[in-house]
Amino acid sequence: MEPTYATREDVMRALDVKPTARSARQIDRALQSASRDIDALCHRRFYPELTTRSFDWPGSQYRPSWRLWLDDQELISLTSITSGGTAISTADVVLYPLSGAPYNRVETNLGSSAAWGGGDTHQADITITGLFGYRLDETTVGALAAAVASTTATTVTVNGAASAELGVGSVLRIGTERMLVTNRTMTATGQNLGADLAAQKNSVTVTVADGTTFAVDETILIDSERMLIVDIAGNTLTVERAWDGTVLAAHTAGVDIYAPRALTVARGALGTTAATHADAAAVVRWDPPGLVRDLTIAEAENRLTNEQAGYARTRRTGENRSNDQALTARDLPALREQVYNAHGRKARHRGV
Repeated sequence: MEPTYATREDVMRALDVKPTARSARQIDRALQSASRDIDALCHRRFYPELTTRSFDWPGSQYRPSWRLWLDDQELISLTSITSGGTAISTADVVLYPLSGAPYNRVETNLGSSAAWGGGDTHQADITITGLFGYRLDETTVGALAAAVASTTATTVTVNGAASAELGVGSVLRIGTERMLVTNRTMTATGQNLGADLAAQKNSVTVTVADGTTFAVDETILIDSERMLIVDIAGNTLTVERAWDGTVLAAHTAGVDIYAPRALTVARGALGTTAATHADAAAVVRWDPPGLVRDLTIAEAENRLTNEQAGYARTRRTGENRSNDQALTARDLPALREQVYNAHGRKARHRGV
């Protein structure tokens, strides 16, 4: 499974969709399609992947022979490089552009003795190991709430701060291991409702024993009603009631409070190796470019609303108004153009 550039929760909030298993599968599919469409539009992949890739050395086809173009296999960082099986020191190569990642070409340092062409032929002569992708923009969003003692466990538990910042589709890094979030489930927070809560929309104060363990924008579950935390003052949570399409209800002091802090994850993702992790280890989220995230949400919304209408959202054109055309949001083409202009990999011509 490849990463998506927005989360299931992003789309659900944008469309005000009640979280059901049926809608979740549909949204996940739309996000995958939208993300891969953006890869195609921009001629690059944005997510980071630690891997080894091989290239033909350029002397047989292109000049100058010390320059290797990476095309759509751009680098974020370089770990090692060989030519014909012979290691070349990373100090003897130069990554371009000099301004920083994404690096689109590698050159041997002309002031060194390094050179391509160490193999018998030019084919797959150069091998590069590194972090491939667009940019490594990461944010520390919280911490583990329990140790991950096994390399095969597929559930990790995070604290409230991380829960508020993560969703299905997020790319996490804990230590050197990356994980893809594939689902979220409710788990006990260890706290209880401190006072009765009436079945009224203006009854928005939830009293807890320790407000520091929760976070603004985190969803909590009390009985069968979901609530969104919009503010925290000491041990008092201010919430939006009947969140995510749940039913407004009365609640009695002492009932357990749950939150979606149990994450189902794909371990050892994007070329990393599964490892064990200590309790309270930092949870770091990879962030796609903002415009790319916005377009992913918009494309997914457009696909979902068209599916709901059976792709019957059409307009009539022509002299007799007999030609049906699919109805697309007016701002969507403009957003696509913005993303391409800001992040698209433009065509480059070579002389042969």
